[in-house]
Amino acid sequence: MTPATDLSLRQLLAVHGASARLGILGGGQLARLTGMAALSLGCEVRYFERTAVCPAAWSAPGLVVADWADHEALAGFAAEVDVITLENEFIDAATLLWLEECGHQVFPTAASVARIQDKLIQKQSLVSAGLPVAAFRAVGSMEEVHAAARDLGWPLVLKTRRDGYDGKGNFTLAGPERVAEGWGRLGGRGLYVEACWPIARELAVIVTRGRDGAMVTYPVVETVQRDHICHVVEAPAAISPELAARATALARQAVAVFGGCGSFGVELFLSAAGELAINELAPRVHNSGHYTLDACACSQFENHVRAVLGWPLGSTRMTSPAAVMLNLLGAGEGAGKPHGLSQALRVPDVRVHLYGKATSSPGRKMGHVTAVGDTVAAARAAAARAAREIHFGDNT
Repeated sequence: MTPATDLSLRQLLAVHGASARLGILGGGQLARLTGMAALSLGCEVRYFERTAVCPAAWSAPGLVVADWADHEALAGFAAEVDVITLENEFIDAATLLWLEECGHQVFPTAASVARIQDKLIQKQSLVSAGLPVAAFRAVGSMEEVHAAARDLGWPLVLKTRRDGYDGKGNFTLAGPERVAEGWGRLGGRGLYVEACWPIARELAVIVTRGRDGAMVTYPVVETVQRDHICHVVEAPAAISPELAARATALARQAVAVFGGCGSFGVELFLSAAGELAINELAPRVHNSGHYTLDACACSQFENHVRAVLGWPLGSTRMTSPAAVMLNLLGAGEGAGKPHGLSQALRVPDVRVHLYGKATSSPGRKMGHVTAVGDTVAAARAAAARAAREIHFGDNT
C-alpha cells in the first residue's frame, strides 16, 4: 500500500471518498465560511482567487491563483470539481456563461447573476414583478441627473450599476450643487439615481433556494448601518409577526424572480408608516446571515452548499431566543493580527469568528462576534463587550 505521505490530494480524496467536489470562485471570508461548511459535509473544496494571500487559503489546500478572466486556468479548475458557486457578484456573468457553455454546473446560474449584478437591471426586474422599490432612473449625464431630480426630488442617491458594496459606489446628492462632485467621484459612467426612501429601520432576510425551487427562509433581522457599512445584526427583528410575514414573502418572491439557487441576502427598507421596499439582493451568502452559524440549526453557509449541490435543505430554526452579530472592523492601516482575543473569549455566550486577513484598513471587515441570549438586549450587551476587546491595525 502506498504511504499516505506519498499520496496526492486527489488520491487521498479518492481513498477517503469525498461526498462531492465543490469549486468556489473567490477567496474572501464568505468563500472561507462556505468552504468550511462544505468540508463538514465531507466535500472536497477548491477555491479560485486572484491572490494567494486570502482568507480561504487557510481553510483548504485546494487554491488556484489566477485572474477570473483566465479561461485556461478556469477550465482546469472547473475540470476538478462537480459544481461551481461564487462568493460575490463581481465575477462577470459572461465568465459564468462561458463555464456553463463548456458543460460545467454553475449555481447561481449566469442568467441569474447577470440580472442581479447590474443593479439597474435588478431594480427593473423587481418592478416588472410588481415588487416595491424606491423610485429610480438611469442617467447618462449630469443633465439627466438634474432632470431626474425634477421628477423624483432632492435628495437623490447616485449609484454605480456594478460592483458597489459597503457604501462604495454610492454618493448622496443633497441638492444640485453636489452633482458634479458625485459624478466625478463615481467615474461618470454606468450610473443611476434613486430617490431617498423614508427609512425608519433596515431589515434583511436570508433566503435559500434549491435547484428544484424549494425555499427556506431565516428569521427577519434588523441591521444597523454606519457609513453604509453593516455594524450590527439583531435576530429576530423587533417587529410584528404580520410585518415579518410581509418582509419574508417579499424576500422569497424577489429570489424567485431571478431563479436563484443558493443562499441570497435580501435587504429591505421599512418606513415609519410600515411600508416596505426592497433595497437590493446579493446572489450569495450575506453578512446579515452570519449569526446563523451560531444561532440556527443549519447555517446559511451549510444551506448554500446543500442548495447548489442539489441536496435537501436544512432547518432555519433559531436554537436560542435571540442573537446579535457585531462586525469587527479594522481601525487603521497595519497588520491583520488580532489583539485582545483572549479577553474577548472570556465573555460567556459569545463566539468569535476571525477571517485571517493579512492586513487591516479602516472599515475593513476582519471578523465578527455573535452572542446568543434570552433577549436581543442581553445578546447585544454580550456581543458589544467581546467586540470592544478585539482590535486590528496595530503593527506591534
